[in-house]
Amino acid sequence: MSPRAGHDVVFTFSYETWDDAVRRGMMRPPDRLAAALIADPAVRDVIVANPFRWLPTLLARRLTGAGAPFPAVAGRHLAQPWRLRDRRDPIEPDALEERYRAYGRALGRAARRHGHSGPVMLTTHPLVAGFAQPEWAERVVYFGRDDWTSFPGRSEYWPAYREAYRRIAQSGMPVAAVSAQIIERIAPSGPAAVVPNGVEVAEWTGPRPAAPDWFAALPAPRAVYVGTIDERLDAEGVAELARARPGVTIVLLGHVAAPAHLAPVEGIPNVIVHPAVGRAELVAVLRDAEAALVAHRVTPLTEAMSPLKAYEYLAAGAPVLSVDLPPMHGIDPRVRLVPRVRDFGDAIDEVIAAGRADEEERMRFVARNSWESRHRDVFELLFARSNVSG
Repeated sequence: MSPRAGHDVVFTFSYETWDDAVRRGMMRPPDRLAAALIADPAVRDVIVANPFRWLPTLLARRLTGAGAPFPAVAGRHLAQPWRLRDRRDPIEPDALEERYRAYGRALGRAARRHGHSGPVMLTTHPLVAGFAQPEWAERVVYFGRDDWTSFPGRSEYWPAYREAYRRIAQSGMPVAAVSAQIIERIAPSGPAAVVPNGVEVAEWTGPRPAAPDWFAALPAPRAVYVGTIDERLDAEGVAELARARPGVTIVLLGHVAAPAHLAPVEGIPNVIVHPAVGRAELVAVLRDAEAALVAHRVTPLTEAMSPLKAYEYLAAGAPVLSVDLPPMHGIDPRVRLVPRVRDFGDAIDEVIAAGRADEEERMRFVARNSWESRHRDVFELLFARSNVSG
């Protein structure tokens, strides 16, 4: 019998919601974990919980009919805890801790309402893991997709994240994280597992799709960077690469979260900035590209990331040129590592010359790095046999 048979599960996102996950194509690790739990027939009942939201905002969204549908399946529920005061989390430590205890109590009420008896809880929110104190849960597992203590957009909460990490470690809570660096920064005293990002097998199987017209029209060779355009991208290094190799078309494909960050590449003719595209179009682009880039700055945040883009690049068969980040080590021989993005100009010709992987090699990588195999590692922590009755 499956170790999770008959279990009830409460899953929580961090700062994003089910709507966000659906809108971006269920592509990030928390999205995939939620989807896997919903689809798992061995799990009796699942509650997927959004983070706290301000009640007036929720009411406005409901009046306008905004929001992605949640699967209408028996035993699968979406929970939306709400609060009346404050749109944002407080920074003051005691108030912040009380906020997340209240969130834990709200989840407990939802679990009781749906008939849960000693559910297990999987949370991707460090403050939920550290402060919520869900006594109603048989076991809590924390999944770290980023090192929040180095996340630039939330620097005012870094002391709270460090305290949450300390409590997670002290509690003996099992921890899974996308990189060894996150595990090291938490230093858990309980079970731990490194669970890197992965790929959805079905997305990368089958004949090579036709490239979108806009991409096919670009001069080859084309080196693609996929991801949100923000402080992680080394735009200065990309500019140096473009000027050093004017015959290479460099495509920055993704949502531009920080337009000013692109100033170094403005006016460079062989740098193309294209808005984010849907999953099918993204697959088609990557399966047609001559090379792919992990063009990140080297920071405490990027040193702890497991770049999803790298796994998708390799699933597409593209050779990869990356900065030398610890989580990039050992992924695949087709990844070429250099110290900084400004060094890409010395390596890009060799990477492009390596060519695309043949189909047998490409599909071996896809099978070896499937999300299904990643989820097994997380579920081993969540559904530990010592905690299964009967």
